[in-house]
Amino acid sequence: MTSLRELQRDVRAALLGSEDAGAAALVAADGLAPEARLQIYRHHVFTTLTAVLQAVFPVVCRLVDERFFGYAADRYIRVEPPSGPCLFEYGATFPEFLDAFPPCRDLPYLGDVARLEWAMHRALHAPDAAPLGPEALRSVAPEAAGGLILALDGSVSLLASQWPIEAIWRANQPGAVEEGVTVDLRAGGVALEVRRRGDDVACRVIAPAVHAFRCALADGRPLAAATERALAADPTFDLPGELGALFREGLPIGLTGSPSTTEND
Repeated sequence: MTSLRELQRDVRAALLGSEDAGAAALVAADGLAPEARLQIYRHHVFTTLTAVLQAVFPVVCRLVDERFFGYAADRYIRVEPPSGPCLFEYGATFPEFLDAFPPCRDLPYLGDVARLEWAMHRALHAPDAAPLGPEALRSVAPEAAGGLILALDGSVSLLASQWPIEAIWRANQPGAVEEGVTVDLRAGGVALEVRRRGDDVACRVIAPAVHAFRCALADGRPLAAATERALAADPTFDLPGELGALFREGLPIGLTGSPSTTEND
């Protein structure tokens, strides 16, 4: 007798197009061959998941055209099917797939454009969190400041690319042609911050030192280590000014001391 786990395995394999035999043996014909019935469901699965990817990555789709996107999505779905029930979580690894997908080798910026679109999608669905006010720093002793760990808003993503992906994204928005938006791939790279503001998602270019500082904080590094990274990128990095900007923008949502600081207190 087939167990539930075996049934789920066989149906999954059939719906992803790899093997019908196991699942077909358990499907009643009822006027339609089991293989044909599975093909209907398979078509529905691939159509649905392709539409999910197209909704998350519309600029990627526009850059490669809908037909090629469908082909790439088909390959991706077969090797990276959903691992959970929430379809809005599907597609996180699509940028890495595009990086390694041989037919995309002539579009080396495509994976980074996909990362930008995924960051926007992720920001839209991130949980709400109450920001800290600057008064949270008032009780911190100066000698303990370097060990502070600032947790940032969960909607924030920090991206860096050797390509002008923000310009590519903007050039592929509705109305960009009428506005004369163009892209120069020789313009060089960009550092970006993506986050949700109210009901909208904002993307903006930030300075390399600010990017290094905020990346370190997002990685859970203490303030002293984050400052070192920022100064390595730009020796004129203004720590007090950047801390003020962080709180004005409502990015910190948590404040703790590093383990080493706690042990020494």
